[in-house]
Amino acid sequence: MTSPIRKNAKKSVALLASALMVTGCVSPVATKSGNYTKPIGGSPVTANPTPYSTSLVCMGDYAHQVGLGQPRIAVGRILDYTGKEDFEGGRRVTQGASLMAISAFAKAGARLVERFDTSVSELELKYANNKLIGDAADQDFRKITAGSIPGSDFYLVGGITELNSNIRSVGIDGFIGDRDVEDPKGNGGAKMFVINVGLDLRLVETESLEVVDVISYQKQIIGREISAGIFDFANNNVFDIGLGERAQEPIQLAVRSVIERAVLEMTANLYGITSPDVCGALANNNIGVPTTNSITGNYVQAYENLATNNGQTREEASRWHDDRDRDIENAKKVTLRGRKNN
Repeated sequence: MTSPIRKNAKKSVALLASALMVTGCVSPVATKSGNYTKPIGGSPVTANPTPYSTSLVCMGDYAHQVGLGQPRIAVGRILDYTGKEDFEGGRRVTQGASLMAISAFAKAGARLVERFDTSVSELELKYANNKLIGDAADQDFRKITAGSIPGSDFYLVGGITELNSNIRSVGIDGFIGDRDVEDPKGNGGAKMFVINVGLDLRLVETESLEVVDVISYQKQIIGREISAGIFDFANNNVFDIGLGERAQEPIQLAVRSVIERAVLEMTANLYGITSPDVCGALANNNIGVPTTNSITGNYVQAYENLATNNGQTREEASRWHDDRDRDIENAKKVTLRGRKNN
């Protein structure tokens, strides 16, 4: 006769095995694909706009259609001066603010020159100076031509100067139940908190080093937490059920928003735009002149096919995704069919 302890042990092992099967298929031995498990997820890559990205694109379209001469812009270091770090997670604020500013200027159709990371260019120049780099055009070494690198008219520098935690928070917790131990009990709560991030940017004229534009902005970030639960005894069983939801506006996206607002105002000053009315005028005129700038950035077209190239489709979430793009899905089916036939 099987003892109660052994029966309970078997039940525990069965429950544990069932739990592992529910959580996902994980094999202790690598499968034919070479992995222990298939990663979850697979959401498509999407654009990463802020509430100011559309206005930046409008700014670039306006300059292109009116024929404004866009100055050359260089972006320097926009550092994190908050000094805030998590004990385990490292810096709380993004270290890529300069890259966000470059993308913002690109959305506005600005002409950008690289000054942030010139390590590859400097190495290429060094190799070319030593006649180590060949030029396939004339089967000779690359020539160093004076004045071949365009200079910048203005450059942007600054830093993230504020990250204030818990400017204000509010919460409420409640517990409901009578004195009878076997009667159900319930609890619930809600909390909200607000923090903010701020930065200071300046636009400098390259030749004179005169600071021609200074902007200081901040943005508040909100977070919330909601929870509820119930505890009860029923039919000699204990039920303890809880649910909750926690959400916080992304800090790094807030930094991007502040940078894009600052770049938008600086670009409007450079282009001589007095108000957002130009965006409404462009929409009403509906000229439809294709440009290379969009909410994903900007590019230099490789061929004279502006109206038909991939620049106008970079915002589409399903584009090139093998499970969402019909053309790629069909190509994948044909490829797999060909492998099976072989």
